Amino acid sequence: MVRQLVLPLLAVVGVVFAVWTVMRGAQAVPPAQPVVQPTEAPYTRNVAGAGIVEAASENIAIGPVVPGVVKEVYVQVGDAVKQGQPLFRVDDRDLRSQLVKARAAHASADARLERLRSFPRPEEIPPVQAALAADEQLLADATNQFNTMQRIVTTDPRAVSMDDVDRRRFAVTVAEARVAKSRAELALLKAGSWSSDIAVQTAEVASAQADIESINVELERRITLSPIDGRVLQFKVRPGEFAQAADTTPLALIGKVDVLHVRVDVDENDAWRISPGARAEATVRGNRDLRTQLKFVRIEPFVVPKRSLTGESTERVDTRVLQVVYSFDPAALPNVYVGQQMDVFIESADSDQAATRPVSSNR
Repeated sequence: MVRQLVLPLLAVVGVVFAVWTVMRGAQAVPPAQPVVQPTEAPYTRNVAGAGIVEAASENIAIGPVVPGVVKEVYVQVGDAVKQGQPLFRVDDRDLRSQLVKARAAHASADARLERLRSFPRPEEIPPVQAALAADEQLLADATNQFNTMQRIVTTDPRAVSMDDVDRRRFAVTVAEARVAKSRAELALLKAGSWSSDIAVQTAEVASAQADIESINVELERRITLSPIDGRVLQFKVRPGEFAQAADTTPLALIGKVDVLHVRVDVDENDAWRISPGARAEATVRGNRDLRTQLKFVRIEPFVVPKRSLTGESTERVDTRVLQVVYSFDPAALPNVYVGQQMDVFIESADSDQAATRPVSSNR
């Protein structure tokens, strides 16, 4: 009896469960609600593109002119900087030691130049004048003795030999030469330094000064300066690190953020639909209620490969894009930052008319 009752009951239960399972599986599954509501296009005809927020001056990558170990850091991320303001400095102790030597060489060359220009020294003239006076007296004595010999020879030729007369004559000639030499030395001393010597020494002073200026320029190149008035967007410099001059990753980013730009990538297939001055609206990703009108800045007339990927399944990595730049006031979207992606809709021309426009031919 138990078997006759249990088996049919189990069969009925199985049939009911199978019917219930089939009916439940046949019910339509409601679509899952998106985590974030998609952005709605504000224009009847529009071109959608992904935009990247950037500084009005574009994001300027900063690196050192000369590689070296960072010695000092003067700014931090978020600081407002002025054009020419120091950002960081690499080690320059070798140049400072060279500067000390160059300044010493310049001081030595300048001292030699002043020495040449100060010639003659006042105390050097009297000894030369005294030597000239002595030579003049010797000339006078030799001339007097020669004249005496001449008178004696005239009175009595046999009283003096001709050799004595000739020696007196030669003595006068030697004395005259000594006087001429002393006078020339006095004139040379009073004339001071030779102009050519002064010119050579002046050139040496200028060369030493040029060495100092060259080292100062190298010292200035060790300090990295801000190229514009702006704000430090990114800063990856720390004291003690080696700063490479040519690096793929910039050490710092600086840009003007009083006005922000949005660089919109428009697919090359839609590029013909964009006209200069077209209206545009940008929406913050993650909150479609945060939106603002954009102001047209320019169209960059060069189609480039797309580099920013949005993650959409329909996106192709081999796409080429036309870049259109718009601007907006940061106060309109205070929580938007440089480098952030935005959804941008650009109002397009009448696509139907453009598609049916006849093709003109020039013959």
